[in-house]
Amino acid sequence: MSDDNAQPTDGLWSRLRLIEGQPLAARADAYTAVHDELFRRLESGAKLDSHEKSASGDR
Repeated sequence: MSDDNAQPTDGLWSRLRLIEGQPLAARADAYTAVHDELFRRLESGAKLDSHEKSASGDR
């Protein structure tokens, strides 16, 4: 089961909520920017910070 109250610690959740309040064309551009940033982070092998590790790794 997932915790519906869990929120990302890096500001992603607030960023997505901000994007949702924008007009459609701006939203599309903003989601593309988020996608590109997350893709670069994954491709670079960026490590999770210790808080994210403990939240996702101790199951």
